[in-house]
Amino acid sequence: MLQRAVGELRVVVKRFGPETVLDELRQAGCLKARFPRRIVPGWMDVVMLNTGGGVAGGDRLDLAFGVAAGGRMTIAAQAAERFYRALPGDAPSFVRTRLTVEPGGFLEWLPQETILFDRSALDRQLEVNLAADARFLGVETLVFGRTAMGERVRQGWLRDLIRVRVGGSLLLHDAVRLDGDIDAAMARPAIGGGARVVATVVYVAPDAGERLDEVRAALGSAEAGASVWNGMLVARILGPDSAGVRGTVVAALNVLRENRPLPRVWLC
Repeated sequence: MLQRAVGELRVVVKRFGPETVLDELRQAGCLKARFPRRIVPGWMDVVMLNTGGGVAGGDRLDLAFGVAAGGRMTIAAQAAERFYRALPGDAPSFVRTRLTVEPGGFLEWLPQETILFDRSALDRQLEVNLAADARFLGVETLVFGRTAMGERVRQGWLRDLIRVRVGGSLLLHDAVRLDGDIDAAMARPAIGGGARVVATVVYVAPDAGERLDEVRAALGSAEAGASVWNGMLVARILGPDSAGVRGTVVAALNVLRENRPLPRVWLC
């Protein structure tokens, strides 16, 4: 029987005077957290690492991050996460991420790209639970094969869910289900229109409506759109390659983060 990777990571931060400090840390298996030197006062920066070097069929990753009242945390990943080919009969890779923000807190979820290889199988859920006056900024980017390497996802299985609740009420349920020839599906006008990369940006804050015009301007001529409802801004960005989509995502993040520096790992 093939060995399967299992990882667990839990990080909770709290406010201590003018700063945000570590309150809880649990790391087991292939998942680790690092805490680089602070870039902006008042914010705690966390970098996730997967020492397994990628995710295969049957691997299980469980992540939980919490921000106590008034805390501020930015979570990034050391590198893009790669989901490799699953063997016939393998269970999919399971990834579960839970983000919790208490009153007055702010959490930024800024992992790098998720790269899906041909014949990969992924079941992933991102659950975000916010207090009524908490803030959240998140981005998720799906890459269906690396264009520079000539890769295409001719066969795959994907279940990807982003769910956001504010004050216990469901605000966003964004589900993606793709089976079979994903490359052919993404070529269809009603699905991807030929795009190979899809990014989703979510911003929940009292000023979400005020940021809409700025975000739309930052999206420029990209194949993208943004909307606001119920205090939440959602932008979707599509493109033929990672570099172009990343540039547009960074432009939108600069607006929503008021030009605070991105995590250093984004610049590597």
